[in-house]
Amino acid sequence: MIDNICKFLAETFPTDFASWLLGEAIALTTLKPSELSVEPIRADSVIFLQSSKIILHIEFQTEANKNIPFRMADYRLRLYRQFADTEIHQVVIYLTPSQSPFVYENTFNAGELNHKFNVIRLWEQPTEIFQKYRGLLPFATLSQTDNPEETLRQVAKQIENITDKQVQSNVAASTAIISGIALSQEIIQRLLRSEIMKESVIYQAILREGIAEGEAKGIAKGEAKGIAETTKQLALNMLRSNIAIDLVVQITGLSLKQVQKLQKTSTKPPKTAKSPKRSLR
Repeated sequence: MIDNICKFLAETFPTDFASWLLGEAIALTTLKPSELSVEPIRADSVIFLQSSKIILHIEFQTEANKNIPFRMADYRLRLYRQFADTEIHQVVIYLTPSQSPFVYENTFNAGELNHKFNVIRLWEQPTEIFQKYRGLLPFATLSQTDNPEETLRQVAKQIENITDKQVQSNVAASTAIISGIALSQEIIQRLLRSEIMKESVIYQAILREGIAEGEAKGIAKGEAKGIAETTKQLALNMLRSNIAIDLVVQITGLSLKQVQKLQKTSTKPPKTAKSPKRSLR
């Protein structure tokens, strides 16, 4: 879910990301991975933004990944094959603080092949950067702040001042989900007004996903049970995406106790399938 939110923000606010990562408010459009001449490695999460002169390739990572150097080199060659005369700027953005040496690696070396890319560790970035642009507000609590809760309080005030209601809703929902990396759901729920988020495309996507999953499970259970299964699945999807409990209650119509019970279920690790027993002959 975090990958999808980051991708949504980069594609919705490309100029804000260009101002941050390129130092210039360049107008960028989305380059679809399918436009590359070779099938992309991770078409679901890779982000490409382009202008006539530059392509910005962004990878968001919630944890250290030893395979990143190879992936960045591989994508660089793929991009060169299609856009040999275009400047390519690659950056990996790590969201969660880590002591792993992998979050500091910015080169790929294989024999005579040497490739270098940029790495940003959000927890080392000044908070002020993310408070300057609407599209970057959701990342503020993950920045170099001594008080993430106070930072979220300041961000919430800035979100309140966004006049475009759709933009306001999308930024608020993105902030609620991404801030879950650094803050508890109780704090997020207290500082961000849930009613602002209800119209966001992010919440609507979760809503559709929950309904689709619930309906699929409900087909074999009859109409009444199917509706209940749909509602339950919707609530679980929202809870797993770190959405405030009060908003889950509002959208699903479930009671607070029912949602709290589902919350406990959503945090349990999935059961692993047991191997079938073989009969001895």
